[in-house]
Amino acid sequence: MARVKGAMATRKRRNKVLKLAKGYWGGKSKLFKTAKEAVMKSGQYAYIGRKQKKRNFRQLWITRISAGCKMNGMNYSTFINGLKKANITLNRKMLSEIAIHDPAAFTSLCEKAKEALQ
Repeated sequence: MARVKGAMATRKRRNKVLKLAKGYWGGKSKLFKTAKEAVMKSGQYAYIGRKQKKRNFRQLWITRISAGCKMNGMNYSTFINGLKKANITLNRKMLSEIAIHDPAAFTSLCEKAKEALQ
């Protein structure tokens, strides 16, 4: 049986990594070993970033809702508690959009939350 060398597979694998490292600074985009390390690290950052993105957006929505509540004389926790007691099931993303784009509707939600608490 003839001996098979892995030149094509090796070249393809290396080119795949170098393609992912395109745009990196210095040897990280040219040298295979450093490019491989940089790509692995960037993959870790990307994985962590996908988790952090969810946290950051939820935090942003809560901040926006809280600001809208303060304008209506409430705080965030009592507002959410009032909505739950009033059986209004809107997620925080939608509540923040309402608070920004339709303050009148958000004021009516605040009033309903106040009524449910009494």
